[in-house]
Amino acid sequence: MFALDTDGLLDPAVTFYGCRRTGELLAIGALKHLSDHQGEVKSMHTAAAARRLGLRWAMLGHLIGVARERGYRRLSLETGSMDGFASARALYARAGFTECEAFASYQPSPHSIFMSRPL
Repeated sequence: MFALDTDGLLDPAVTFYGCRRTGELLAIGALKHLSDHQGEVKSMHTAAAARRLGLRWAMLGHLIGVARERGYRRLSLETGSMDGFASARALYARAGFTECEAFASYQPSPHSIFMSRPL
């Protein structure tokens, strides 16, 4: 629910990644540095035409790998609590994320689910 706008993606604490095929952008993901020990998954999205190709798994795996390389001990995220985000929540749960309290500058909200996993 707190997706980054262009200014947010330009924040030096955010690293933005894209997956392209023959020049076409198919998936995006971003990793935000929160501290020396914690990062945040931000702005994951796969284009409708590229769904069911495994790109969301590939992107999430890449972000987890980068987080480990940076030495983070915890990776967290915020996602929507509405039915439209059920698939995203299931993906994160399968990748080892569990629900947690609000983190960083987030405040608890009925519209948000916070998740985290150790690395």
